[in-house]
Amino acid sequence: MTNSVKQAHQKELFGHPVGLYVLFFTEMWERFSYYGMRAILVLYLVAQTQGDNAGLGWTNGEALSLYGTYTMLVYVMSIPGGWIADKFLGQKKSVLYGGILLVAGHSVLAVEEMWAFYTGLGLIIAGVGMLKPNISTMVGGLYKQGDIRRDKGFTIFYIGINVGAFLSSLIVGYVGEVHGWHYGFGLAGIGMALGLLQYLVGQKHLAHVGNFLGTSENEAEKEAMKKPLTKIEKDRIVVLFISFLLVIVFWGAFEQAGGLMNIYAAEKTNRMLMGWEVPASWFQSLNAMFIIFLGTLVAGYWAARKLKGKVSTSLFKMIIGLIIMGAGFFFMTAAAAEFSANGPIENGVGGSAMYWLVLAYLFHTIGELCISPVALSYITKLAPLKYASLMMGVYFAMTGFGNKLAGILGEASESLGEYTIFTGIAVFCVVFGLLVMIFRKKLELLTHGAEDNERDINDDLTEGFELADN
Repeated sequence: MTNSVKQAHQKELFGHPVGLYVLFFTEMWERFSYYGMRAILVLYLVAQTQGDNAGLGWTNGEALSLYGTYTMLVYVMSIPGGWIADKFLGQKKSVLYGGILLVAGHSVLAVEEMWAFYTGLGLIIAGVGMLKPNISTMVGGLYKQGDIRRDKGFTIFYIGINVGAFLSSLIVGYVGEVHGWHYGFGLAGIGMALGLLQYLVGQKHLAHVGNFLGTSENEAEKEAMKKPLTKIEKDRIVVLFISFLLVIVFWGAFEQAGGLMNIYAAEKTNRMLMGWEVPASWFQSLNAMFIIFLGTLVAGYWAARKLKGKVSTSLFKMIIGLIIMGAGFFFMTAAAAEFSANGPIENGVGGSAMYWLVLAYLFHTIGELCISPVALSYITKLAPLKYASLMMGVYFAMTGFGNKLAGILGEASESLGEYTIFTGIAVFCVVFGLLVMIFRKKLELLTHGAEDNERDINDDLTEGFELADN
């Protein structure tokens, strides 16, 4: 039986294949572990070496430099991770081995030794590289070509990512800041272990997806692995690489959340709320919380716009997402200006207000919903079959370069100041987005109608969006 026939007979839940929810919960726990560790990493690095919850005592610049390099490598490793899946293992086994490496990495981080710290980071880098591009490619494989539910499926999957991120910032962030950094790192490892167990239990719903094409019984798939790329496939790859420029700029700005904005929340934001100080790491949960509540609304907006015949192509959504996210940094400009006016925090007075951070994260979230899940779906539409995981790996590598850019910008704030950095990011993102918008139509011609034939396989255009109404 071919994959397309199997896809047509998949067991469904809420209008989508059950396999989507297996991958949803796997990614949820993987992101719980990753974002939980990320929420406390920089804070651990800059914490004083003395006291009840001692850290490493690094300077802000040193911490942001390591943060940028680490987060870059996490995603750059998606290129070899995707290549290994395409050439040797298939996506399903690659996700399994990646999960095992991640459990090991987070567990080692719980050990209070410097060798364990660097070893744990290395294992996590390798684990994310194996898991991240391949699980996303598997989501696309659940849907037939032209199935209009694919974008919605990626949005549901993306909500899973952010359920994990939301819970981790609150739980791991609290445990790390209050009870001990290494307890937080260990808790992240427990979350990844749960995700790996869930993935193994749900294998029966993934039998037809993520298998190594070299052993496929489908003659069309075998032939696709041997043939050279066609002119259409080459044009589509060109469009993907140009769209990746948007990705680098977006994540270079967005990933200030774990670095500069995290430190800004800890040092310059007045976090007193009715006599209680809100933990700095909790602000990172805002992005995930907004995605959980706004994810289906944003997807529903784009679906309704498509039904009305208005522009709603993937590239258009990504450009709008970059502009909206960039505009959110103007709120951080306002926060920096308020801090300059009020001065440092003393006895609960001074600093900048918390609502500036809340508003910035709100705009960042809306922008992210327009670009990130859309880009994942876009790749599965345009990438040649034999390079599906590799192209997904390249996408995540671009997010990695964006993360490194975020670290560089964060370091620059020590000499230029937050006001200049936040304002510069905002202006650049908006202007860059508008420039790409000028060339959008020409770029979309190179997709050769990849999005023109989307249809609902159930002959009901709204059925694929029913989750938004539940």
